[in-house]
Amino acid sequence: MAHQIAADKCVACGCCKDACPAEAISEGTPYTIDAEKCVDCGACASQCPNEAISPA
Repeated sequence: MAHQIAADKCVACGCCKDACPAEAISEGTPYTIDAEKCVDCGACASQCPNEAISPA
């Protein structure tokens, strides 16, 4: 299961993208997580200052 980014909380700061070892996060407003690439490690969620990322 891939993690999801809540559009209303994401401020496109890039912390999650920098933390992702699978390079599954794409820039945008909001950022998006590619479910095919996501390894469900949670690294992105632990780095998000707005708690915008949660398990799907």
